Amino acid sequence: MDFQLSDEQQLWKRTIHDFCEAELKPMAAEMDKNATFNREAVQKMGPLGLLGLNIPEEYGGAGVDAISAAIAIEEIAKACGGTALSIAAHNSLGCAAIANYGNEEQKQTWLPGLATGESGLGALALTEAGAGSDLHGGIQTRAELEGDQWVIKGNKAWITNGNLAPVVVTLCRTDPAGGSRSFSLILVPSDTPGFHVHPGEHKMGVRASPTHALSYDEVRVPADHVLEEVGRGLYQTLEILDGGRIGIGALSIGLAQAALDEAKSYALERQSFGSRLADHQSIQWMIADAAMEIEGSRLMIYQAAWLKDQGLPYTKEAAMAKLHATEMAEEVCRNSIQILGSYGYSKDYPLERFYRDARLMTIGEGTSEVQRMVIAKRELS
Repeated sequence: MDFQLSDEQQLWKRTIHDFCEAELKPMAAEMDKNATFNREAVQKMGPLGLLGLNIPEEYGGAGVDAISAAIAIEEIAKACGGTALSIAAHNSLGCAAIANYGNEEQKQTWLPGLATGESGLGALALTEAGAGSDLHGGIQTRAELEGDQWVIKGNKAWITNGNLAPVVVTLCRTDPAGGSRSFSLILVPSDTPGFHVHPGEHKMGVRASPTHALSYDEVRVPADHVLEEVGRGLYQTLEILDGGRIGIGALSIGLAQAALDEAKSYALERQSFGSRLADHQSIQWMIADAAMEIEGSRLMIYQAAWLKDQGLPYTKEAAMAKLHATEMAEEVCRNSIQILGSYGYSKDYPLERFYRDARLMTIGEGTSEVQRMVIAKRELS
C-alpha cells in the first residue's frame, strides 16, 4: 500500500489551498453573517476544475480521481464550510447523477454548463417534509406519465443549491404500487412552469450555502427526462449517496483541521499561569487527540475514495468514513473552542462558525444513526 499522495495530487492540493486562502477565507465570516453565497469566488472555480470534479473531460469537466475530489472539498472547507457544502453537493449529487446515469443527449445538454458554472450549480432533490432518511417509505412527490410527458406533483425540502440549479435531479414516485422499483430520477429544468423555489431557510450553520424548499405544481417535462430508465431511481440514489458521503466526510475533515489550526496558533501565543497554553499537558492532550482523530478520518476517507476509484464496493467504508469524520469534527471544534475559552465563543474568532458548520454534517446525507444502520447491515449479513 502506498500512502503517499502523487506529485500531481500534491500540486492539486497546493493550488486549491492557495486559491481558497485568497478567494474564500477572507470573505467567509461576512458570507456566514449575511447568509450570502459567494458567487464571485465560485465562478473562478470553473477554470480550476473544481466545478467538474465528477464530470468527464469530454463534457468539459476535470474528471479527477475520487481521492483528488476529496482533497478539493477538504481544502475548500478549511476556508469556508458553507461554500464547501454547495460545491460538494454540486459535484457529488447533482453532477454525479447526470454523469453516471444520463444518456448522451442529457450529458451534452447539462454537463458542460455545470462544469464551468456558467449555467449554475447542480442540485439533487430527495428530502421531503416527511421523508428524510426514509426515502423508500416517505417519498410523496409523484410523477405520472401522460402521453409523452411526466406530470410531477409534490414538494421537496432542504435542497442545497435549489435556487442555483439550471436543472434539478428529482426523485419521484413513478409507480403507485410501491416497492423498490417505484421510483425514478427525473431531470426538471428550473425554468419549467409550475416549478417554484421558496425563500431560503434560516440555518444555524453553513449559511453561505443556499438551502431551499421546492414545489412542483403539475410540472410537465418530456418523458425522456428520466435518468437511465424508469424504476431505477432508488438504486441510483443510494449509489449517489455513497459518493456524497465521501464528500461530506472530507468537508468535515476540513472544518476540523481549520479548528485545530486555530487552536494550535492560540495555544502557542496565549500565556496562562506563567507559561504558554501549549506547555500545559491538558491542552497538549486535546491537541494530540484532535490531530490523531483527524488523521484517522482522513485515512478512512481516502480508503473509501480508493475503493470507489477501483470500481470495488465501498458502501460500508463510505458510511464508516462519513460517520467517523462528522462526529470527529464536532468534537474537535468543541475542544478547540474550549482551548480558546471565551474567545472561542466569540464571533471575532472563526471557531464558533466552524462549530456551527460541523453540526450539520452528522445530519445531512444520512444521519449518524443511518450510517450505523448501513454498517450493521453489512456486518451482519
